[in-house]
Amino acid sequence: MKTGRHSVSLLWRILFSTSIAITALFAAMGWLLQDQFVRIASVTLEDEVRASFRAYESLWKARGDQLASISLILSRLPSVRSAFSTGDGATIRDSANEIWDQLSRPETLFLVCDPKGVVIAAVAGPGGQIDVVRSAAREFPKQARGFVTLGDRLYQIVITPVYVATTQDSALLNVLVAGIAVDAELARELKNATGGSDFVFLAGGRMAASTLDPAGERALAAAGSAPQIELLGSDYLQFTSPLTDVDGNSVGELRILRSFKGALSQITKVRSRLAVLWLGAVLAGIGLTYLLARRLLKPVDDLDRAASEIASGNYDVRVPVEGGGEIARLAETFNSMCASLSKAREDLIRQERISTIGRLSTSIIHDLRNPLAAIYGGAEMLVDGKLSGAQVERLASNIYKASRQVQNLLQELADVTQGRAHAREVCQLREVITAAYEPLAASAESRGVAVRIDVERDVELPLDRSPMERVFQNLLSNAIEAMPNGGFVSIRAERRDGEIVVSVEDTGPGIPSSIADQLFEPFVTAGKKNGVGLGLALSRKTVVSHGGDLWSDRKDDGARFILRLPG
Repeated sequence: MKTGRHSVSLLWRILFSTSIAITALFAAMGWLLQDQFVRIASVTLEDEVRASFRAYESLWKARGDQLASISLILSRLPSVRSAFSTGDGATIRDSANEIWDQLSRPETLFLVCDPKGVVIAAVAGPGGQIDVVRSAAREFPKQARGFVTLGDRLYQIVITPVYVATTQDSALLNVLVAGIAVDAELARELKNATGGSDFVFLAGGRMAASTLDPAGERALAAAGSAPQIELLGSDYLQFTSPLTDVDGNSVGELRILRSFKGALSQITKVRSRLAVLWLGAVLAGIGLTYLLARRLLKPVDDLDRAASEIASGNYDVRVPVEGGGEIARLAETFNSMCASLSKAREDLIRQERISTIGRLSTSIIHDLRNPLAAIYGGAEMLVDGKLSGAQVERLASNIYKASRQVQNLLQELADVTQGRAHAREVCQLREVITAAYEPLAASAESRGVAVRIDVERDVELPLDRSPMERVFQNLLSNAIEAMPNGGFVSIRAERRDGEIVVSVEDTGPGIPSSIADQLFEPFVTAGKKNGVGLGLALSRKTVVSHGGDLWSDRKDDGARFILRLPG
């Protein structure tokens, strides 16, 4: 049904609200999935760092075990013990070199020290005093392991005591110090073994070995040891572990770094895929919602069209009843309502016709009084008086016109009874007023009332002529009857803003104040011997039916009635 407002259809309201809900739902799900993936990526990265540390420990332990095995083998060889027993440094060095060259690997450390840590023979590494030997003595006869800084290099060392058997007991003869240098090559080997983790060994506040470039090393020194740091514009996860000597004291630290770059790349890919999936899911959801909503709302559209038909006056429209449920019951109820409206309309038309006949009958009964009075008065004058030929002709003409008026009233009643409508015709307003005055001319003359019709002949408008003649006849009759001792009635018409305004004024006593406010209500009258108070009420109803209005205008002397008619 058209309402004059631009309104959004129910289909688009459902589609709009559902689209918002689907978009918000998928956006929330996408955010949760992305957040969960980021969490998983972070946890995975942490696991990779820990796995790198475990790989480092495993490799470091394997290297240490290798050193320990070699040292232990050397310490138990009879030839080595015999050479060590001589106390001659050259002999010890030659014997140790012969075996060490067969078992060791490059970049290793091998020293033969006395129990106080003085280097007797340096097969590979610096000479001098090795203080760590005294600390390791607490572990003897077990081997001692740990990290130590010798010169400017960091080593992982294994300290092995060499005992000599005596007749009384075994005595500590020498100490073997074997170690692996912690250098860039070793760090790269660890990086390759752990799938890309960067290794940084710090000792004494300086870089002992690193897989980072110089710029990265400087950035790391400034970044500190936080779990998550930024190096040269990239985020890294950092794992820190202390490097301890044979006494368990820290001599440095190991930092394992894992870049977020790979994880961020995967996250970006996941975000792109989620965005594509999200968009596809939203479009699919909107399309599916549109199809389902159209199918669900089709009965509602049928009801809307049927309601529009009813609004246009077609009460025979019906909507199809499909399936079951609330919509089907609504369609059945709507069809029942249409049937009830159609029957009620027919009953209303019959009742309105009967009511119209009743109102028209009342109006005609009222309006018959004037022509019947003219017929009665003329007939009485013809019977009782001796009149000239001209008077008889005039009375006959009046009786004829009055009888025609009676006939018109009766025909109007018959038309309404049979449902025939009056077609309006374009009339000259002056002719209508003149025709209304002619039956009253004799009465006006006998009372000494002068009537002036000041209406131009070119004033024309569509009217239902017979009822409008009765309107002016009623106004003129009231004015003449209100002036038994003579007076003046003036009728004027003028155009105002596309309308015709007609004024009817008299010089009579005016409208009593007691009935001024109820003047156009039925059965309101004053000062009339035979009046029933319907004339003005019926006249105003006729003017209103023409799209105009009728009202009284107060004045100091006499009465004034104003008619407004669309021109």
